[in-house]
Amino acid sequence: MQFTTLSTLTTLALAAFAAASGASSQCNTGSLQCCNSVQNADAPAAAALLGVLGIVLQDVTAQVGLTCSPISAIAVSGNSCSAQAACCTDNSFNGVVATGCTPINLSA
Repeated sequence: MQFTTLSTLTTLALAAFAAASGASSQCNTGSLQCCNSVQNADAPAAAALLGVLGIVLQDVTAQVGLTCSPISAIAVSGNSCSAQAACCTDNSFNGVVATGCTPINLSA
C-alpha cells in the first residue's frame, strides 16, 4: 500500500514538473507573467498607463500586459494564473505594465 502511494505521488510530481517545464519553455525571449489583460499598446487603457508612466514604445501595435506578476515554474503546475498568462520581455514597471508580451495558454 505504501509503495502504491509513493508511486502515485512520484507520478504526480513528474507530471507537474513536465507541465511547468512546458509552459516556461514557451517563453523564449522573456519571463512568464500572469497579467490581468494583454492589450495592444494603442488600446485606450494601455495607452493611458503608458502615458502616465512615461513609457514610449517604438511599435504602437506591440502588446503590453496590464497588472502583471511573475509566475514561478512550480506555480505553473497549479495553474496559479486565473487571468492571462504571457511571456513578457520587460516587467520592470512594478507590475503595472509589462512590455513585449505574447499571450500563452497554460492549459495546452
